[in-house]
Amino acid sequence: MPTADPDTILLPGLVDCQVNGFAGADVNAEDVSEETIVSLTEALVAEGVTSFCPTIISGPPEKILHAVRVIRSARTQDRLVADCVAGIHIEGPSISSDDGARGAHPADVLRDPDPAELQAWLAAAGGLLRIITLAPERPGSDDYIRAATSAGVRVAVGHTAATPEQVHRAADAGATLSTHLGNGAHRMLPRHPNYLWAQLADDRLIAGLITDGHHLSADTVTAMIRAKGHRRSFLVSDAASLAHCPPGEYRTPVGGSVTVDPDGALRLTGTSLGAGSGSSLRECLRWALDNTDFGAGQLLDMASSVPAGVLGRSDRGALKVGGRADVLVTDRDLSPRAVVVAGRPRENRGGSA
Repeated sequence: MPTADPDTILLPGLVDCQVNGFAGADVNAEDVSEETIVSLTEALVAEGVTSFCPTIISGPPEKILHAVRVIRSARTQDRLVADCVAGIHIEGPSISSDDGARGAHPADVLRDPDPAELQAWLAAAGGLLRIITLAPERPGSDDYIRAATSAGVRVAVGHTAATPEQVHRAADAGATLSTHLGNGAHRMLPRHPNYLWAQLADDRLIAGLITDGHHLSADTVTAMIRAKGHRRSFLVSDAASLAHCPPGEYRTPVGGSVTVDPDGALRLTGTSLGAGSGSSLRECLRWALDNTDFGAGQLLDMASSVPAGVLGRSDRGALKVGGRADVLVTDRDLSPRAVVVAGRPRENRGGSA
């Protein structure tokens, strides 16, 4: 939305369904605390992200439960966190153990879906659990998907080695999302019968796409959005704690040794495998605007109203009468000038250009 100042643009606050960390704050750290979630929220808001899902990856049962409890507690203690944390995304631990498909998830904690563990998550989350990512080839997945969806949780297919038949069966059971489609995948796949085509073809699955310029090429993003349609596609950052950190080699709880490249990409050290994204959702939107031919309104929808719908948050993701006043004020390069969360202006700490 343009303003009286031709160099100033008003956008709805951005909505990110997949954030593992940012600017040193790590949802998956052993010592994750309420202060971690506050720091993460403040850093994301400075980038124009006004609603997000802290994303917990595969880990031992008690570690996942601890992170869930911390996120819930942080929402009760801090108003900004309460306004911005729109739900919790648990990515794993019931994903493929295959190299490539499991990405940076530690192989030794992967396990089949457990209904008792699901109930423990639901109890700990207090209504905050929004998304679970799993690999539908795991034994018991269909019943687990039905149990999760009946509890109001959206199930995503991701980090999978599933056959096309298993993908479609997951959708039959109630799965409605694809987690970072095209990533968390094997390096080599059959040309025709594979889980990527199956997810693209199944209109019941809304696809999340990492558009940081490293995880997917412009041609891939373009083809996927054209296949799904812009109302069945949404942008995610998949940001990790090392996002916006200086280049170098780091030790992290996700992936162990991770290298931040000079161009901002995060990779498992010594490999070409990604270890999350080094970009914010605002930067992912900027890349998509620069590198695809979709309209600005369509791409903005994919970073705001579509993911808001995924999270069941119809009050946000758009500038509309009666909606929550989440506003990102930018210049024409999409650099943030100011951010408003639930009608309250935030001090501009300056996002990255």
